Amino acid sequence: MSRRTVTEAALVLADGEVFEGEAIGAEPDGGVATGEVVFNTVLAGYQEVVTDPSYAGQIITFTVSHIGNYGVNDDDHESRRPFCRGVVVRDLARRRSNWRSTGDLDGLLQAHGIPGIAGVDTRRLTRHLRDAGAMPGAFGTADAVTLAAAAADEPGTDGIDLVASVTCDVPTVVASTGGARRIVAYDFGIKATILRHLSGLGEVTVVPASTPAADVLDRNPDGVFLSNGPGDPGPLDDIRLNIGALLGAVPVFGICLGHQLLAGTLGAETYKLPFGHHGGNHPVRNLSTGAVEITSQNHNYCVAEGSLPAAELTHVNLNDQTVEGIRCLDVPAFSVQYHPEAGPGPHDSRYLFDEFEDLMALVRGPAPTGGRR
Repeated sequence: MSRRTVTEAALVLADGEVFEGEAIGAEPDGGVATGEVVFNTVLAGYQEVVTDPSYAGQIITFTVSHIGNYGVNDDDHESRRPFCRGVVVRDLARRRSNWRSTGDLDGLLQAHGIPGIAGVDTRRLTRHLRDAGAMPGAFGTADAVTLAAAAADEPGTDGIDLVASVTCDVPTVVASTGGARRIVAYDFGIKATILRHLSGLGEVTVVPASTPAADVLDRNPDGVFLSNGPGDPGPLDDIRLNIGALLGAVPVFGICLGHQLLAGTLGAETYKLPFGHHGGNHPVRNLSTGAVEITSQNHNYCVAEGSLPAAELTHVNLNDQTVEGIRCLDVPAFSVQYHPEAGPGPHDSRYLFDEFEDLMALVRGPAPTGGRR
């Protein structure tokens, strides 16, 4: 733990609720950091959560009371850097203990300019967000009046294109680790764990979110992957146009934001959940098998059931009955709202990557060397 002194800080929500604590991580400009405040219920995997690009524009509250005890390392990053606006914890570990650890969470936050606040009553904060909904907030060492004004000015994530802030600038290639497929993955905020799974099927070319469909098809892929990503799918009209040009021409598999964008391309409506799904313990029923899968989730928006005449519902959330998966009726494409790659979370749904291989085999023929992980 690199910080030795205690600096008082506070978190102020847009509705005026105040939570006291102490500053950790980087010092925000002017003593104020803002963003949309959400909560995550994972029991472990804080490094993967903090470095997940899907948290762009958001302040992450960890519901688990003790964070940071096993440190951080160079292998568990989900992206090139954290994109979240801040981190809220109850108790930040003063010592780390794990053979893989190369640093501590506080140091990671400082290195990437991410502010945080510890010592917060996260149980009270979580209950408040659960009852009132995710909302803008501001935290830091500034006075309460300044923080309240900043929280009131913070727009949150509604109607904002956050994908542009996290996508790659140029295409990159991830070498195959076992399969012989050629896959193009749209980077809307793609996680490293997803790329590890896809590379088990073949070589993966990761392309920027704005890449035209024609450029993707020129690469002659066996399949196209639509990645996870942050924020509201509403403003992403150009991306939906590209997806529309791909449907029917190549097999498509989408996760999280990619699921919402595929559904939107088919004409579905999306809406914002009260406090989102963020955690590693969400039960989802597979409607084909009847099996219940415990899943990792991270999204604030959802596909509206009944707004998808061109697709069938394949998975449903057992907590709130929201749409968790679809399969297109007329074209080779499917998607899920949750994260089958985990990172962090349970592995119940990893079979979906095999289903992507099966879909590519059905449309494009067997992979030259088998194509299985």
